[in-house]
Amino acid sequence: MPRSVNHVASRAKRKKILKLTRGYYGCRKNVWTVAKNTLEKGLTYAYRDRKNKKRNFRALWIQRINAAARLEDLSYSKLMGLIHKAGIQINRKVLADLAVNNPEAFKAIVDKVKNA
Repeated sequence: MPRSVNHVASRAKRKKILKLTRGYYGCRKNVWTVAKNTLEKGLTYAYRDRKNKKRNFRALWIQRINAAARLEDLSYSKLMGLIHKAGIQINRKVLADLAVNNPEAFKAIVDKVKNA
């Protein structure tokens, strides 16, 4: 009995991967084996960098808070210690946004924790 091969499914699988690799350079976009390997590697990088993105943004927020805190004669660590001691529930993302876009509100928070 002849071998049965599902050409429709295998071709659809290849088309799906080649569609995802559009815009890649050279053989990476149209040669099946190269495109498959490149896409798998790219998805691995995407997974890793979704985690690293959180790390990078947290570091950016800390730098912004530190720069604004130093204008108020405090270091980042002392400011965060005072904020926690005063019982103010504010995260670094919001605090960094205030430091950049609304310095008066940031100054008000710093004054409040200094007095507490």
